[in-house]
Amino acid sequence: MDVRLMGFDGPLISTLQHMLDGSYDADKSFNAPTRTYVRDAKAMASTAADIKEYPNSYVFIIDMPGLKSGDIKVQVEDDNVLLISGERKPEEEKDGAKYVRMERRVGKVMRKFVLPENANTEAISAVCKDGVLTVTVQKLPPPEPKKPKTIEVKIA
Repeated sequence: MDVRLMGFDGPLISTLQHMLDGSYDADKSFNAPTRTYVRDAKAMASTAADIKEYPNSYVFIIDMPGLKSGDIKVQVEDDNVLLISGERKPEEEKDGAKYVRMERRVGKVMRKFVLPENANTEAISAVCKDGVLTVTVQKLPPPEPKKPKTIEVKIA
């Protein structure tokens, strides 16, 4: 059964569907997604983001609960892909305390966004406040309209 027909889509679902569609033969294990790929796909599927467009910028807002600014990476790949990532590690048990229940999310947080052509990848700022990361990408100014070229007509 194809889960896409049921209205589910996204990186995690498509990865799981790909794994289910494949054969379990040992000979075909080279086609299986790598552990890193699966982990990144899960992180991207579970990391929600809001994107706003302003006249002069694009703003990406992502919840980063429990992460300090030093634990968060904001990078530009391939000149137009904004990569935001981080990892929340579980707290160490102290004074003999053990978890009875652990519901808060731990692990990798990641999102990738293909930036529009008018995004200025040289003018990006990021601020993390109260567990919310705000990344602002300035827009390039619109190109100057080409002025018509006037050719002087000479009298012969």
